[in-house]
Amino acid sequence: MKTPNHRVPAALAAIAVAALATGSLAAPGDPLSDFKAAVTALQAGHTGPAMAALKPLDKKLPKLADYVAWFLASAQFDTQAYSEVPKTLEAVWSQPLASPLVWRAALLNARALEQAGNPQGALEVLRKYYDKLPQPQGDLAMASAFAASGDLVSAAVYDQRVYYSFPASNEAAQADSESAKLRTQLGDRYPPALGSAMLGRAVKLLDAGQTERARKELIALVPQLAGPERDLARVKIGVADYITKDTGVAQRYLTALLVDAPEADAERLHYLLLCARRLNNREAMNDALDQLARLHPQSPWRMEALLIVSNSYLVDNQMDAYEPLYRACYESFPQDARAAGCHWKMAWSHYLRRRADSADLLRAHLRLFPASENAPAALYFLGRLAQTSKDLPAARVYYSEVVREYPNYFYNALARERLDQVKDAAAAPSPSASDFLRTIAFPQRSRVRSFDPNATAQLRLERSRLLSTAGLDDWAEIELRYAAQYEDQPHVMGLELARHAEPDQAMRYLKRYASDYLYLPLESAPPEFWKLAFPIPYRADLERYAKQNGLDPFLMAALIRQESEFNPKAVSKANARGLTQIMPATGRELSRRLQMRPYSTARLFQPSVSLQLGSYYLKSVSASLGGRWEAALAAYNAGLARANAWLTWGDFQEPAEFIETVPFSQTRNYVQVVLRNAEMYRRLYAQGALKAESAPPQVESGTRLSSSNGLGPKKHASTVRAR
Repeated sequence: MKTPNHRVPAALAAIAVAALATGSLAAPGDPLSDFKAAVTALQAGHTGPAMAALKPLDKKLPKLADYVAWFLASAQFDTQAYSEVPKTLEAVWSQPLASPLVWRAALLNARALEQAGNPQGALEVLRKYYDKLPQPQGDLAMASAFAASGDLVSAAVYDQRVYYSFPASNEAAQADSESAKLRTQLGDRYPPALGSAMLGRAVKLLDAGQTERARKELIALVPQLAGPERDLARVKIGVADYITKDTGVAQRYLTALLVDAPEADAERLHYLLLCARRLNNREAMNDALDQLARLHPQSPWRMEALLIVSNSYLVDNQMDAYEPLYRACYESFPQDARAAGCHWKMAWSHYLRRRADSADLLRAHLRLFPASENAPAALYFLGRLAQTSKDLPAARVYYSEVVREYPNYFYNALARERLDQVKDAAAAPSPSASDFLRTIAFPQRSRVRSFDPNATAQLRLERSRLLSTAGLDDWAEIELRYAAQYEDQPHVMGLELARHAEPDQAMRYLKRYASDYLYLPLESAPPEFWKLAFPIPYRADLERYAKQNGLDPFLMAALIRQESEFNPKAVSKANARGLTQIMPATGRELSRRLQMRPYSTARLFQPSVSLQLGSYYLKSVSASLGGRWEAALAAYNAGLARANAWLTWGDFQEPAEFIETVPFSQTRNYVQVVLRNAEMYRRLYAQGALKAESAPPQVESGTRLSSSNGLGPKKHASTVRAR
């Protein structure tokens, strides 16, 4: 499906108008052709012929009656036939399926009623469909209808909602202008804005990156506020200074600031900690953290501070310093979504150092956080401990649980390999391991999805295809997205959307609308689904450059899927470009080595060039790391120097131990996902044309280490697309 586009070339519009005027459409009597021509003419501003063509189509296209009504009502509104609009739009409300056009129709209906001199009718429509109206458009329409009905106080209230709740929107400026008029008209009757609303606006501006504007509003607000709101506004002024990197100013201001409200004071201490971190003052960081623990032990700001300080010690590999802080995180804030990660970091540090309590901590992780993203790792390493201690039945139980519970995750492939190693163990499973797992409340997940559309989904698909046939691809997409969001087969809609999209967009559709796909066994979804979720565009070049550099093409495809989702025009926040996300400076150096002439930064967007450079770079990084693919991927994401440093952090007995030790969550997830992707590609394509020309890098790969290849990091961090 094409991207929504309402612009119509003049020549196309002229053809449509001529066709409507003469009745000589492409397929005589074909209502979809009539619909397409009418919409084309309408979009080009030829309203009269379009309206004439649209009026009989509701009977000829009953499954699209709401769309016909929408376009006809829009034309009626444009020709100021306001009284006809409400009747026309009745087809939108009377559809057997809920129409995606409801909120659009409600706003249009209200505007027409208001223009026709019936503001009370407009208010009734807006109230009836208020929960479906997008904001701030809905509240702005409410304000307009109240003003037209003479209820200026209510109009002012809704204008304020827009102005204070959506400060960065275009509607906020319009609401502000209307508010100024109402303030003059109402005088003393003008409703004063609540302090919380005024403060909320300033905070939203701060969050939206409009820091200077927010700071000015905060300074002006302080005299108007009292109590906790005043305290918070004063703290936020210091926050604004910190955001603009006036760190010294922010630190002095926040140090001298005295506030009574506990949460405002907790935020003040948090930002003092951030200032100290930026100024590399560890003593001041710890002092702020100690004050938070003493004065505000249960404040969310303390949790934030604990994570900042503990992560700073983690990056420096200082276990004795970070362990008590991570323990404080999960013990003080067990319901916080990040508590599981804190517990895992402590459990992992004990495992890596071969502490006697490692197994206890891994089991505790599963008991306390059964839905943790680290649960498959906990199971796998419990299996490794059991296997090492020769308790092979227990090892088999743990590995089998990984395979069953996490069919498409990184640790699944490792667990399957380990199961082969313990398959000759005694047939009876380990009672202790099995009994333990029965106590774990793993989340209930659907293991099967029916991709056969039910009756509702079938009708949605039919409506979408009719719209697409009529040339309304943007509306066809809206129909499917609406069904995916509000009805019970989102994965079916996602698959249909993916069929008509470019590879990167297709993957995003499936990730969004079949978000649990990693828990689905391969056989539970059609092959088409998996091929769209794990595509291989540019296959010929990918194979050629993988072979040229001795790489596994499955691994290269996996890396590209995570780097750019196969979008050749992708640009990361760090300015890495193209399929393999090469930085411009790195691209110039690599092109020089490869004697690629001519070269320009723009060529990074050419798939063949990006594949050639990315394959060569990955080969170079791998060679400098002694063929350790897990370290090479970490270097590809975070830089060679970091990967080399991380390799010295432990006596790693297998690559998975190195991966779990990577202190950057983004990089750790990146390496796991790329290796997981590579395994998925092997399972999907190994019998096809895409074959590895050299032995595929295994997660059980070789020796560590070696000197730099002289290249700087490709990028400090790519935009990792989870899952």
